Amino acid sequence: MFAAESQPADYPTTQGLFALDRHLDESTNGEMRVRVYPGGQLGSEEATLELAVFGGVDLTRVNLGPLTSIAPLTSVLALPFLFRSISHARSVFDGSIGRIVLDSLDAHGLQGLCFYDSGARSFYNTRHAIRAPEDMAGMKVRVPNSDIYVEMVRALGANPTPIPFGEVYQSLVQGVVDGAENNVPSYESTRHFEAAQFYTLTQHVMAPEVLVASGATWAKLSVEERQFLQAAANRSVPVMRSNWDARVETARRRIEAAGVNIVEELDHSAFEKAMAPVWERFVTSTNMASLVDQITQLQPLLSAGGSESE
Repeated sequence: MFAAESQPADYPTTQGLFALDRHLDESTNGEMRVRVYPGGQLGSEEATLELAVFGGVDLTRVNLGPLTSIAPLTSVLALPFLFRSISHARSVFDGSIGRIVLDSLDAHGLQGLCFYDSGARSFYNTRHAIRAPEDMAGMKVRVPNSDIYVEMVRALGANPTPIPFGEVYQSLVQGVVDGAENNVPSYESTRHFEAAQFYTLTQHVMAPEVLVASGATWAKLSVEERQFLQAAANRSVPVMRSNWDARVETARRRIEAAGVNIVEELDHSAFEKAMAPVWERFVTSTNMASLVDQITQLQPLLSAGGSESE
């Protein structure tokens, strides 16, 4: 089977796919293998997702964003301030709730296999430290092209500005935007910290990455082969997370050494209260309410452990 990955070979999600291949090779005595194509060799995430839907690629790892327009239930995992911690998020991803979300892809030509981490996203800007929503008033903040992100930033009193991820650095330097939001590894590896030296640990979104198989490929596999593939995918998750956690620590040390103003003391309750209209639109007005209730009531597993992400 062919697996598409937009990130480079040393990236945590790519390492997860390599681990999947190793586990599959071991468990099937070499009868099933996955050939991983990193670095976007098979196309962008949006392109490979479309290929998977039509059976043109067997496996692809994608950000949650492109899936929300295909299977709306996936957007529940992108709700702002839904998860209390990384361990809480991982407990959801790995449990029955995560399986419900993955299974919602079945009707759309995809088989959800597992969730990889994309870390906790936080705000950064060029102006000043952000400790409460009012500190964001009037700021132009870059967001991905996603309704949830747009509404979230608007609810915080800032002006959401959807622009391509590759244009963020220049936009910060030129003042096209005052800030953006992302996880620590992305903030560090893109060198956005050079232009925007105020990083506030709001950790407002912990949406995952998703590993999916083409429905056409899944249909060709025997029951036993499906079990082998699913088991290998499950075993790849801890490998990905170990790589991810190490990358987060390294990135944090680098931005601290660069003199970034990291704001850890902030009014979390004020940020959460500001999300009322966002939850009203994306939860109350849809069929997600019971799922959200299950997520908020779930206690994180003690064993649960947090890409460069758009």
